[in-house]
Amino acid sequence: MKFLFMTLFFFSCSHNYPRHWWEPVKNEELQWWEVSPHTAKNCEVVISKRNELGILSNFANTPFILDGKKYPSVEALWQSMKYPESSQDERLKWGKWPYKRSEVEVMKSGFKAKEAGELATQIMRKNHANWVSYRGKKMIYKTPKRGEHYKLIVRAMKAKLEQNPQVREVLIKTGKLSLIPDHYTTEEDPPAWKYNKIWMEIREELKK
Repeated sequence: MKFLFMTLFFFSCSHNYPRHWWEPVKNEELQWWEVSPHTAKNCEVVISKRNELGILSNFANTPFILDGKKYPSVEALWQSMKYPESSQDERLKWGKWPYKRSEVEVMKSGFKAKEAGELATQIMRKNHANWVSYRGKKMIYKTPKRGEHYKLIVRAMKAKLEQNPQVREVLIKTGKLSLIPDHYTTEEDPPAWKYNKIWMEIREELKK
């Protein structure tokens, strides 16, 4: 049955994709946040960190320079923006911050940067803040619009692609497949959070 499914899958998508992209993962081996690769529907693929597609994740260690500053991952940039930016930053009055912004900016582990960001989010919630900052400019963080924060994340992802040849190679290799996050999401998630859709738009630009 599994063989039949895979055969029909590849036939319908008309492309020679690596079969291990859909390799099932036992439930007991899955992380609490993780979506198993084999759950992808016809002509979909999960951006799983368990194979080379993981390089497309914001967590991937894919160093890039944006506006003259180097970041080890998109996640490091993303989470650092929640932290106070200077000695005049109003957020310093909100309490004790677990990290300095400069420390989060250079975290090589995307997971560690995420943890640092979650701690910052708790402080933001206590102070009813829905904004982050970049180069002194405030940006609405959670919004259904493709605002300044969204545009910045797109720029960061494009910088990651342009400065890491393997990222471009893997993205192009996905062909016409619909890219699915390897973690649980909701329809209400802001556009900036839907990195899979951003990659598909960038992929279309590359084809042109």
